[in-house]
Amino acid sequence: MADLQALKDTFIEIYGNSAAAISAFHAPGRVNLIGEHTDYNGGYVFPAALTFGTTLIIRPRQDRVIGFASTNLALRKQISIDDLSYREEDDWINYPKGNFVHLAKEGFPVTQGYDLLFHGEIPNGAGLSSSASIEVVTAFSLLTLEKYPIDTVKIALLAQKTENQFVGVNCGIMDQFAVANGKKDHAILLMCDTLEYRHVPFQSGSYKLVIGNTNKRRGLVDSAYNERRSQCEQAVTYLQKQFPSITLLGQLNLAQFNEFKHLIPDETVLRRAQHVVEEIDRVLKSIEVLEANDLESFGKLMIGSHDSLRDLYEVTGVELDTMVAAALKVPGVLGARMTGAGFGGCTVSLVHEDSVQTFIDQVGKEYTEITGLTPSFYVCDIGNGVEQVGEAL
Repeated sequence: MADLQALKDTFIEIYGNSAAAISAFHAPGRVNLIGEHTDYNGGYVFPAALTFGTTLIIRPRQDRVIGFASTNLALRKQISIDDLSYREEDDWINYPKGNFVHLAKEGFPVTQGYDLLFHGEIPNGAGLSSSASIEVVTAFSLLTLEKYPIDTVKIALLAQKTENQFVGVNCGIMDQFAVANGKKDHAILLMCDTLEYRHVPFQSGSYKLVIGNTNKRRGLVDSAYNERRSQCEQAVTYLQKQFPSITLLGQLNLAQFNEFKHLIPDETVLRRAQHVVEEIDRVLKSIEVLEANDLESFGKLMIGSHDSLRDLYEVTGVELDTMVAAALKVPGVLGARMTGAGFGGCTVSLVHEDSVQTFIDQVGKEYTEITGLTPSFYVCDIGNGVEQVGEAL
């Protein structure tokens, strides 16, 4: 968590002193532990909130102006509440700005101006949900300060609408949901279609989650994502010969799929569908083994997930595969896999605390030798979702 006093000092440097109280809010980043490319197929995902994320320092104003500033990015603006349209040149500011617009659309209009200072600890573009973190912390803080009711499921949906309809990024609900509804030492079993969810204890004991950022720019994600999505839809069309009522792959269990997968004549489409159905099964097995406190079996499921994303879904790439292979050579590593959309971004590994420094040194060295890129590593704990962390600072 950021140093709130230092952030308050920076806030006053930017915006000056006033009699109004300064408040602080925090929303985490998130990592998906297992269940990749299952969300848009009607399956389960298993994300967890991290202890680092985005801190927002905020203070009400007497007028109808909103001040936007960040400790991470140079762009600062003051914008009237009455002129909050999307502008490309506003760059990162469009994410929090969209929340003001969508709060009003949902019947929670903001009644006065505010000064906002964001401090992000999540690297942009790493696939750890920096945008969702900004959206959720903005919506939560405004609802709190305007004394509206707080419903973290609704906040997640509102933040997703901001990204889909205001910013124009067609993301699913998982990121915003995990950021809004995380719980310390628990992951979230979430069915993305229905938003049914439950918190599952993640007692990692002497093991740490280590996130490895490949620092590979993800250039192919949009086109590959759309292609994979349409291949999954094609698989459903073939399987409807036997199961006329299904609309998503996640509506079949593994036994049903295995019995009738011969109905899919296209080899590539078959591989894509096989990954999805088996990955959903891995998520459900993960819950069983974690509830039995069997971290070793969970590690094996993580490895199986990565192998499937590499061989069947084909969304990993040299960088992710190199990092996972290097991770699995380190003694004390139970499992490792890519996390996120793929083609770059991050891996997540379950590493014994005594092996963490060896892991960072060894994996970093091997990864750089093979790819020429320098990775970043983050040793993580599972934290809470969005919350207020200071008032009247």
